Amino acid sequence: MKKTFPFHVPNKKPDRQLDSIRHEIKKYIARERRKALPEGADFWDFDCRMGSNQEEASALLVHEIPQKINQLAAEQVDSFYLEILAKPGFKASRKSDQ
Repeated sequence: MKKTFPFHVPNKKPDRQLDSIRHEIKKYIARERRKALPEGADFWDFDCRMGSNQEEASALLVHEIPQKINQLAAEQVDSFYLEILAKPGFKASRKSDQ
């Protein structure tokens, strides 16, 4: 998902638009996690970038997205750019000390 989300939409109150944005992101992540894993992968991992526009987007973790959205909403920006790309994740193997 590579998308610019507007905070101000003519038909919606700002709080409802914020809820709509959060729901769309949550729905996208859940949909990606339901997809079949490639051979040898343990889970779906996500590369995320977020900023006021595509050029200024910086990397962040999936669980930091809601906090960053709240921060941008408090700053009363007009819109923000969000990029979430799914990739296969692999668990680190534990080596015994023998």
